[in-house]
Amino acid sequence: MNHYFATCPRGLEALLAEDLAGAGGTDITTVPGGASCNGSLETGYRINLESRIATRALWRVTRGAYRNEAEVYQLAYNVDWSRLFSVDRSIRVYVTAIRSPLKSIEFITLKVKDAVCDRFRAETGRRPSVNTRTPEVRIHLFITDQQATLYLDTSGEPLYMRGHKLAKVGAPLKENLAAGILRLSGWQPGTPLLDPMCGSGTFLLEAAQICLDDAPGLSREPGDFGFEHLKSFDAGLWRKLQREAAERRRETVALPIFGSDISADAVARTQQNLAGAGLDDLVTLQQSDLLTRTAPAPSGVLVANPPYGERLGSEEELAAFYPVLGDALKQRFAGWNCWFLSADTRLPKLIRLQTSRKIPLYNGALECRLYHIEIIAGSRRDR
Repeated sequence: MNHYFATCPRGLEALLAEDLAGAGGTDITTVPGGASCNGSLETGYRINLESRIATRALWRVTRGAYRNEAEVYQLAYNVDWSRLFSVDRSIRVYVTAIRSPLKSIEFITLKVKDAVCDRFRAETGRRPSVNTRTPEVRIHLFITDQQATLYLDTSGEPLYMRGHKLAKVGAPLKENLAAGILRLSGWQPGTPLLDPMCGSGTFLLEAAQICLDDAPGLSREPGDFGFEHLKSFDAGLWRKLQREAAERRRETVALPIFGSDISADAVARTQQNLAGAGLDDLVTLQQSDLLTRTAPAPSGVLVANPPYGERLGSEEELAAFYPVLGDALKQRFAGWNCWFLSADTRLPKLIRLQTSRKIPLYNGALECRLYHIEIIAGSRRDR
């Protein structure tokens, strides 16, 4: 039985726990920014293949108490690394510290790298090379005030890198955060969905893949996952899981998914990304301004990641934009449930519509809120 720790955008831990359970994980616990579970080798593969929320999945190698750098070095040296991966694999060490008394992250990173290389040299007479850009094996050290834990990264590149994004725009939304917002909104395949500020199309791509039951890890190239470079890699099991996921994929048909943007360039980038994923015939795109466009269906779910001061646009521009946005929603989107991700805490007041939910989420390091606004015909007093 292996122990895994998966990371995710803060605020999505409960959804990540659901993904771990779906992958066969047991004894699941959540902490800010992640969740842990016990599971088999297959569980680890399924997290990487099927979780839409995880950023990466780490396999715990060892843990123990420590008081100084020398004890962390010894903890790492005591691991028989040559049983886990070949000396011919390139490595990189990453360190995350919370309330650690150690003074230098850079120094402890170097000590762990030395411990791994020294143990390899003692076992094989050789040491692995270090590659800081594209390592085949990523070793993660997590240290708190008293305990150090070493992990091997089974994911490689972050799992939100689905392999579809060919064209990007400024301040893009990560795919796993977009998938989490779609789940939090209660949207289900078959319900009309609109992103009227589509940027590079992240919400649209995620929604289309959910409708097709397209496993998010299925489009990555061979060798992209970290577990493929470990000695425990079971190629037969991995091919079986990939084949099952491919056979589960639904046939492609036009979907009630709609996207628009005021920028022609953003619409073109979204079209390019959808085409790269083979989804361009399934999603309806147009260039239009949210303030003037009409709803594509009598009811549905609207999701948007509008500009805010930390990202794009000035505070004055946004203060003028929100009331006009509220008016446009009342006039053209009665019957729709609207969800806006924003770091601008003025949005609920200035949009002049009742906000029924405010869910804390993090977009990277930026603290945001996911605001839910239900648009009804007439006034709530009339209702």
